[in-house]
Amino acid sequence: MATRQVLAELTAGFTQATGRHAAIESVGGVDAARRVQAGEAFDVVVLASDAIDKLMAAGCLRPGSKVDWVRSGVAVAVPAGAPLPDISSEDAVRAAVLAAPSISLSTGPSGVALGRLFERWGIAHEIAPRMVQAPPGVPVGSLVAKGQVALGFQQLSELLHVQGIAIVGPLPPAIQITTTFSAGIGVHSQQADAARELLAYIASPLAADAKRKQGMEPA
Repeated sequence: MATRQVLAELTAGFTQATGRHAAIESVGGVDAARRVQAGEAFDVVVLASDAIDKLMAAGCLRPGSKVDWVRSGVAVAVPAGAPLPDISSEDAVRAAVLAAPSISLSTGPSGVALGRLFERWGIAHEIAPRMVQAPPGVPVGSLVAKGQVALGFQQLSELLHVQGIAIVGPLPPAIQITTTFSAGIGVHSQQADAARELLAYIASPLAADAKRKQGMEPA
């Protein structure tokens, strides 16, 4: 889900450059991996790097087809009009989490990493009753916008276009969580050459501006 906006722009550029059309289906990462593992045929699969590695090891993707193409960091959001908490340091973020009446994380790798961070801080048990789990495929930002969550953590690319929220800013460098997104060619693809062209395009310097516009960085 974090890559859907940038992929929409890049596939449009790919079509303009090559005349080839690519149809993108954006779903939660857990669902995407499950569908690929179940044998559903896709030409290209885009997921976090470790998820692509697992699908490759399981024989679901063509060996050697993995391409790292973009990196994405986590930002913090509150409902529009709410006071902006201090998130300038690790201690400040910890204090903001402890003070928030409700908190939400994504179901993806950044959410897992944040859960580990809360455990390292020794506050996971204390804040557990206030955690609001976003269902797979449902953006944390949408829960923040509806007022269901007071403090939301999600990749910046997923928060940029959500109405009704205020983006406080990225996590400070000491605790920033960067996810590398990769892509691989499905083992059942009947268009491997076209898939390789697409992967080369989204990993090329031509794609850098689109990635930065969506709050991401080239891998």
